[in-house]
Amino acid sequence: MTDRVLLTGATGFIGSRAFGSLKKDGWSVICLTRDLEKAHLTWPDREWACANAEDSEALARAMDGCRVAFYLIHGMGALQPGWVEREVATADHFAKTAARAGVERIVYLGGVAPAGRPSLHLQARIETGKTLRAGSVPCMELRAAMIVGAGSASWTIVRDLAARLPAMVLPAWLSHRSEPVAVDDVVSALVRAARMPLPTSDLWDLPGPEALSGVDILLRVAACMGHKPLLLHVPFVTPKLSSHWIRLVTRTDHRLAAELVEGLTSDLLARRPGFWAAAGLPSPRSLEEAAAKALAEDADHLSRGARLLESLAGALMRRP
Repeated sequence: MTDRVLLTGATGFIGSRAFGSLKKDGWSVICLTRDLEKAHLTWPDREWACANAEDSEALARAMDGCRVAFYLIHGMGALQPGWVEREVATADHFAKTAARAGVERIVYLGGVAPAGRPSLHLQARIETGKTLRAGSVPCMELRAAMIVGAGSASWTIVRDLAARLPAMVLPAWLSHRSEPVAVDDVVSALVRAARMPLPTSDLWDLPGPEALSGVDILLRVAACMGHKPLLLHVPFVTPKLSSHWIRLVTRTDHRLAAELVEGLTSDLLARRPGFWAAAGLPSPRSLEEAAAKALAEDADHLSRGARLLESLAGALMRRP
């Protein structure tokens, strides 16, 4: 029999990409969603289960027969008061339901712990990981900083800044470093984490091949687009002020952008690297390779959107 796995966040940036890789690895994938009709319309060839992560009975039914459960749930989009506490409570409920359902392993994708005080976004990721690893079901937590791929909020901000600003205001916080990693490498790590020996909960970071400052990342992505922006260093600009000018440039939700920028006020560097070698995976892709693929996917998405609008306009013109 094919091993079953529950994929939460199956319609999201990571989960939607992980589905195909899990199938190729021999898993029977049960995708979790709260909007069954929309999920079926978007991906009719996938097996869906409808449940809210806080609904014990529905969640247990979705987990029935699953050896592994992927926890790719993040409520950051709401950003309502108390959302960090709700994130932690949801993770605790998920871990306890998984234990009762006989799940053997949880795989969680979190965020790299910062050198300084974490933003609410990173605090929620870190506390969620602690909660899952404290449960009775062994949890493999993998942590990533900036994930480079079409659809990533942090990638969208960087891409839009690099593409739309002939001159860039560079506040001091852009000197902090992170290790951007390609989304394809993250997905490969998650799939491998489902089968690695895991006698007890464990934690690894998923760094890209280089530690780069925010300035370095912007310049390299701009170079991939054939741009060379003028750099204006303004050390007194705070992350909060920066979020306002970012709001004018990027299509990412302003509240989400502000929270992501707040997380860049100190270095985001791996504390436990080495997963690629431990998992028998190749070295991660360079920023340039990851950015080139993300830009191509962005262009293809825009092209398909334009073709759809063109066909809709044509249909309307043909109506009597």
